[in-house]
Amino acid sequence: MNSLKTWEPTKMDIACEVIEDSLMKRIYYSAREGMAIALYTLLSDKSDADVDYLINQKVLEDDGQRCTPLIVAARYGHNKVVRMLLEKFKPDLEQEGTVKFNGYVIEGASALWAAAGAGHLSVLKTLVKAGANVNHPTKTNSTPLRAACFNGRLDIVKYLTDHQADINIPNMFNNTCLMIASYKGHLDIVNFLLDKGADPNKKAYCGATALHFAAECGHSTIVCELLKYGAKMTKSVSGMTPLITAAERTRAEVVECLVQRQEVTKEEIIEAYELLGASYANDKDSYCLTKAYKYLHQAMELRYSDTNNIVYKQLGSTVQAYENWKECETLERLESIKNNSNAIHMESLAIRERILGRHNPELPHPIVFRGAIFADNARFDRCIDLWLHALKLRQLNNISIVTDLLRFAQVFSQMIHVGVDLDLSQVLNVLEASVIELDRNKAKIQNPDPKDDTDQYAEEMESNITTTLYILTILTKLMTLNGSRCDESDLTQAHHLVHKLCALRVCLKDGQTLLHLAVNAETPVDDFHTNDVCKFPCAATTRLLIRCGADVNAMDNKRNTPLHIIVGYSKAISDFATLHSIIIELIEAGAHMDTVNNKGRTPYDAVTTGVAKIILRTQTKLSLTCMAAKAIKVYNLTYSGNVPRSLESFIELHGPGLNQS
Repeated sequence: MNSLKTWEPTKMDIACEVIEDSLMKRIYYSAREGMAIALYTLLSDKSDADVDYLINQKVLEDDGQRCTPLIVAARYGHNKVVRMLLEKFKPDLEQEGTVKFNGYVIEGASALWAAAGAGHLSVLKTLVKAGANVNHPTKTNSTPLRAACFNGRLDIVKYLTDHQADINIPNMFNNTCLMIASYKGHLDIVNFLLDKGADPNKKAYCGATALHFAAECGHSTIVCELLKYGAKMTKSVSGMTPLITAAERTRAEVVECLVQRQEVTKEEIIEAYELLGASYANDKDSYCLTKAYKYLHQAMELRYSDTNNIVYKQLGSTVQAYENWKECETLERLESIKNNSNAIHMESLAIRERILGRHNPELPHPIVFRGAIFADNARFDRCIDLWLHALKLRQLNNISIVTDLLRFAQVFSQMIHVGVDLDLSQVLNVLEASVIELDRNKAKIQNPDPKDDTDQYAEEMESNITTTLYILTILTKLMTLNGSRCDESDLTQAHHLVHKLCALRVCLKDGQTLLHLAVNAETPVDDFHTNDVCKFPCAATTRLLIRCGADVNAMDNKRNTPLHIIVGYSKAISDFATLHSIIIELIEAGAHMDTVNNKGRTPYDAVTTGVAKIILRTQTKLSLTCMAAKAIKVYNLTYSGNVPRSLESFIELHGPGLNQS
């Protein structure tokens, strides 16, 4: 075996690194706090090479900002610092950093973008005069001009455009400066951009135009201005016109403006009023039954306004979650439900689904809101029906259901805790959705779209794994509570779904599988009702996972198996039954007691209580194959290529590989 002497840092090397790091931070924070003289003093006696290195290095702050001294000075508006750096030390004007504004994290921001985003005109002028690229984009292709449009800074917008800023550069979503100004309601900037020739009919990748964004936010004056400049009533990818967008968001003033347009048909006006009324009935921010009925009635009157050309509703099948409600088709029928709030709610949900369609991403929000109202009034049956419908709609359209799954875990736990009957089939519906979602999460992470945020995929998967664990635990509680009353087909489906779940082999970033989490006292539990039912370690959940194929010898990133985890359980006496049950289940399912983690410890070595040690002793039975594998590892024997491949992973369980070839 070759012996290689590796370099190790000396105390002098470490001391130099500490001094350099300290100096860099002093320089950085002098720039951040606007201390121009102190900053000059720190840099003035350094060589050109040292200065170039120090002023172009980025420092990471606790809040996530990662900037050079120039970028951070621009971010906080310290023009004296910016001017001094530019005049004396020539920093790289196009260096990129990460800055934060009101919770937004902007990656790839130049000093000019930071100044524009923070609204520091004097700093911005200094940087432009020094030659900064006025169109330098961030990682999402946001330009300094776009940042100024977002913040409503017409003075900065004018200055940048006077210095060759391009008003037509879109961001990564093909969203233009005109669109963001329209969305934010900055009329003066909208007018300026339109006068400069901005195209009001440019479409974002979602198919929305500036008119859609203004209508969505209720900026009626901007809507009128865009129309003057030739904005057209086009449809987005999801089939939404600006009129329908305004109606769906309860923007009544915009609706009244747009229905006056000659190009809008009578049928479109009727649908807009119906959707406006239906949205008022189920919108958490604009809820108003009086307005809901007013616009529903107005639409129905319009349907029958010409007796020779009555506009009849084209109804589809009813929806079980809406109590199989059939929409009103006459004025008399509508007037009969005027004082029946539940009837108006169901009428409105049915109308929204008919007009928007099942594939519209906006459809589920009010359904969830109405379900939450039922939950608050302990009408859990109605709540679950509505939430399951919303869940299916989101999955139908490949929309994330992270919050939906957690919401179900919370309400299911609440029902069990207070003793309200919970239908096993409803829990299975949610479990099925969880399995589908985790499969999609895994596929997205393994084959990411270059334009998508893979970090977000990973976070979603983490959340979905822990929530799925809650659903599994709730399932086991329900199976225990109902006992022999459980339908055989439901039990079969439950085991089938858990088998599919185990086959996915999903795990957290730290390598913990569902089985690791089920036996781990440190597994986090949501504290809104969920922790009333879900507590870990959980013997029943562990048993269900093992019997449905979970790998009892799976290792996390520290090479700990579930057996390593459970033997460290501190409540060995007060919760002896759980400890004993899980250890026995794991060992009987084939968990190896001689598996070594990255600290060289077997589960027996990792034991923290005498009780767990006694349980393990009673189960000690090393197989001949385990002893052979351990010998190979202990004596560092070559095995890769000399044993069947199926045995290589088995040998690996018994210790970190030192010599595999």
